Amino acid sequence: MVTSSRAGGVASPRARTLVQTAALAVAAVFALVGILGFIPGITTDYGAMTFAGHHSDAKLLGVFQVSILHNIVHLLFGAVGFALARTVSGARAYLIGGGAIYLVLWLYGLVVGQDSAANFVPLNTADDWLHLLLGLGMIALGFLTTRNTARP
Repeated sequence: MVTSSRAGGVASPRARTLVQTAALAVAAVFALVGILGFIPGITTDYGAMTFAGHHSDAKLLGVFQVSILHNIVHLLFGAVGFALARTVSGARAYLIGGGAIYLVLWLYGLVVGQDSAANFVPLNTADDWLHLLLGLGMIALGFLTTRNTARP
């Protein structure tokens, strides 16, 4: 992909690396998921959404338990990805670091009971397994898209 930046009023092309493109794509998905979590119909039982805690009965796509806090976290995770994707090292750190965070979140979801007060995000079984896939996928993207590139 090619982006352009203005230098002296003239657009000049600048190539985006594969890791930056991957980080932007992941960030866009997180931002989209954060937005969709606030749309009734796409989020079922929207009226039962709470700010935080396991009592939120709202489910994104009828499957993934969400709350206002959960949606905000997705939006922030997307914003961080957009910011870090500006550089190769930032994009790589976002994918690998973010993947590690999601693996920790997966373990947290397995250890903390769904009805526990500690389940403040909230997380259900579908969220847990999605977090495993996200964690592994993001880490893989971070490594595979930078295997043969110099890291400035």
